[in-house]
Amino acid sequence: MLKAMNFRSLEEFWAFYVNQHSMPSTRRWHFVGTLFSILFLFFSVFFSWWFLFFVPLSGYGCAWYSHFFVEGNVPATFGHPFWSLLCDFKMFGLMLTGKMDREIKRLGKRPVLQVF
Repeated sequence: MLKAMNFRSLEEFWAFYVNQHSMPSTRRWHFVGTLFSILFLFFSVFFSWWFLFFVPLSGYGCAWYSHFFVEGNVPATFGHPFWSLLCDFKMFGLMLTGKMDREIKRLGKRPVLQVF
């Protein structure tokens, strides 16, 4: 059973979100899922609406896999779906620009080193 957590702001949730994505491979799985979601959305607009089916499947599939099998925690989406989506895009942008490690340090977290 999930315990409801109350956050007063998106910035407060962001700190929690980053903590829930402490492993680099978790963040990479999210990046790949978000990238594929964006591509499938693009394909649905320009080629066929059938690609819309793959937008949530690829995004949530990659993200949830990383939480259950890599990070070992429950996806924040279950308790805070809208804020999780916003933070996923924020993390995607920070990773795309190479600023995610700096953001982790700003929040006082140390990136967890991983071999894989």
